[in-house]
Amino acid sequence: MRIVMVGGGVIALLTAMDCVSAGHDVILLDQGDIPFTGATSFDRNRVIRAQHTDDPDARVAAVRAHYRWIELESLLSTRIYERIGSLTMNATDRIPGARVVGTDELAAYPTVAFPDGATALHESHAGILLADRLLAACAGWLRWHPRAELRPHRRVVAVDADRATVRFADGGELAGDAVLVAIGPWSRDLLDPAIAGELVLRRQSMIYCDVPDPAAWAGVPTIRSLGPTEGAWLVPPIAGAALKLSADSACRVVDEVGDNTTPPHWRDHLIEVFADIVPGVRRDHVIDARDCYYLSRESTKGAMVAALGDRVLSHAACGGTSFKFAPLIARSLAQRLTGVDPEPTGIASLDRVVRPSLTRGVS
Repeated sequence: MRIVMVGGGVIALLTAMDCVSAGHDVILLDQGDIPFTGATSFDRNRVIRAQHTDDPDARVAAVRAHYRWIELESLLSTRIYERIGSLTMNATDRIPGARVVGTDELAAYPTVAFPDGATALHESHAGILLADRLLAACAGWLRWHPRAELRPHRRVVAVDADRATVRFADGGELAGDAVLVAIGPWSRDLLDPAIAGELVLRRQSMIYCDVPDPAAWAGVPTIRSLGPTEGAWLVPPIAGAALKLSADSACRVVDEVGDNTTPPHWRDHLIEVFADIVPGVRRDHVIDARDCYYLSRESTKGAMVAALGDRVLSHAACGGTSFKFAPLIARSLAQRLTGVDPEPTGIASLDRVVRPSLTRGVS
């Protein structure tokens, strides 16, 4: 079976690995390099944690994904998963491997100004994925696999769902026995209008800081739900990466994908947000800023998998959180594409396949 995949991000790369491992041929296409540095999934790091206060099923899925990431680290023979732990402020729910910590234990992290009386849920087995290293390792693994072919700088402008064919910007076509479209924020251009109309494009700003005393950050976990509105989060400097800071307030709805340059007022906004949270970081410590884009389904604010026909699937929207579940999503997509009963991810928005004729349809 030959499967054509459009996209050079984490979902397409992991799905391709599952497909070739199952004995199928894959042709992976992208408008840029593979991996694509403009993809939503491309960054220095991504947080992996199980605590999702509003979704018990997501907690279970996150634990399963944790073990899949460990398996992938072994397969790729590359250090991609740093289990430095995670703190979620003011969360008291009990989940496996986590415990509630109070003011005394939070004092062990003096680089962050926690409010008096604060508590947090500490997940000792959580941590970060070294995202750019992971994507490069996946692409390298596929380049050496005899059943995989990578074709960078091939921009797809249309998909014929009836013929399982993609059309390139230069007019050429490529057919497969099945097709996967996983191009993140550009997905709407290739989807049926009934599906594309349900997707909202969001833009998130982040800043990266060169901390004055790296040793003071040793042992600090990822931390989220910070600040008065509990919408700020940070990733400590690790594995050569800078301190990464962002907040829910730096996410906004936009009409189209632009560049990744952070506008000055959003950079200033994040500096202001963290002025009291990380008092040791000043404006001149900011060494970089980056904006990323992602799609979410308007009705659920989450992810979407869509069937464009009997042989064409799209990971149409990530909802901003799909990276942590990527191994589960990829396994399910690979099985659907190759005619195997899919292994559920455990996340309803990912296990329900939307169809153009019935936008709330289930497969």
